[in-house]
Amino acid sequence: MDVLTLSRIQFGLTIGFHYIYPPLSIGLGVMLVLIEASWLKTKNEVYHQMAKFWTNIFALTFAMGVATGLVMEFEFGTNWASYSRFVGDIFGSALAAEGIFAFFLEAGFLAVLLFGWDKVGPKLHFFSTCMVCLGAHFSAVWITVANSFMQTPAGYHLVGSEMHKRAEVTNFWDMVMSPSSGDRLFHTLCGAWMAGAFLVVSVSAYYLLKKRHEDFAWRSLQLALPVALIASIVQGISGDMSAREVAKWQPAKLAAFEGLYNTESNAPLAIVGYVDEKDHKVEGLEVPDLLSFLTYHDPHATVTGLDSFPPEDWPPVESCFMFFHGMVAIGSALLLISALGCYYLRRKKLADKRWLLWILVFSVLGPEIANQLGWYAAEVGRQPWIVWHMMRTPMGLSAVVRANTVLTSLILFTFIYFLLGALFIYLLNHKIQTGPHPDDLVPHGKLAIPHLTTDEYSI
Repeated sequence: MDVLTLSRIQFGLTIGFHYIYPPLSIGLGVMLVLIEASWLKTKNEVYHQMAKFWTNIFALTFAMGVATGLVMEFEFGTNWASYSRFVGDIFGSALAAEGIFAFFLEAGFLAVLLFGWDKVGPKLHFFSTCMVCLGAHFSAVWITVANSFMQTPAGYHLVGSEMHKRAEVTNFWDMVMSPSSGDRLFHTLCGAWMAGAFLVVSVSAYYLLKKRHEDFAWRSLQLALPVALIASIVQGISGDMSAREVAKWQPAKLAAFEGLYNTESNAPLAIVGYVDEKDHKVEGLEVPDLLSFLTYHDPHATVTGLDSFPPEDWPPVESCFMFFHGMVAIGSALLLISALGCYYLRRKKLADKRWLLWILVFSVLGPEIANQLGWYAAEVGRQPWIVWHMMRTPMGLSAVVRANTVLTSLILFTFIYFLLGALFIYLLNHKIQTGPHPDDLVPHGKLAIPHLTTDEYSI
């Protein structure tokens, strides 16, 4: 393979593996805030036990996120030096803002969150938890801002000679608030909230099936299932907003998502199917007029197809179609699963639905897969541009990097990431199998609450 293909595979591998962990950290941060708030409000020591257990899980995901994210910083300078030179002012300002406003905030309070249980008061510890959660969200803000510039550039001008042009910030806030930043950030955060909530749901359902830590499991489900349902609903709304933003600013990407080769009014929406790239059509089940309605709220509106653009500017249609529709399908399934879980929990019948509990156990995979598919859809849909209509992807490569060098590092990265992934699964499984510690029910010498029955748990 050539150096371009290998470099793209390498970057896709490293960022794809890294992206497993930040959504979990952001989502678990929200759950920790809710759990500690419940503890402060009710004085129910089960919530204290929950807070300590999920803090340990959060620490594991945070550590893995930091370790796997460092590699990408170096890849910008090694494999993609021309790109880094072109957008260095843009990325530099956004990543510097992340370090100042996000990482320092998150890392500064992380020590109190992890080790301050018996050293600071409950209210100060809760404040630290809120700051760590806020820092994780700020990190998502600035990373999304940097990536959104690649999708919809704004707040810049080009300087330098024809052969050595680079983008320079002219208005920082215009760059931050580029046309796609808000919708993309909202969509990203919703996916992270789902990832954290469904992780809590999965572990709790597992404990109920095994009849272990039942007080802990019921209380966890009582908090996490509504969060999963709300996040799933809001994710659908944010997805609609994001798709209409794509239709406005990146119509070729939307056409690839939907396999729409021809510009047409009353455009149909493909529900299931596959792309026949040879004959330029989608084979499968389509709903007439629905794409026009969803995009412009008008069933007769004209939707731009790929025929409006030169073929050399088309994204890989089949890949975009499958990534996008896979993400939508999983998101819809998670909405249904969380709605069923909330329904039976409210009716106090969830314990009897072992089939649903097993589905909830494996539901943790849904947000992770959907987040990956969404990221790949967004980035592959941007092709052949590394910066939309400003720089093509091959032009971003480093001039001196050779294919054999990239291949060697790709093999090494794959091996190391395999070990890191195995280590993460082992440690996570160990913490889950060990479960919450009984002593966490009696902080500061207080007595534990009496055992609670399943009838006391409802939304």
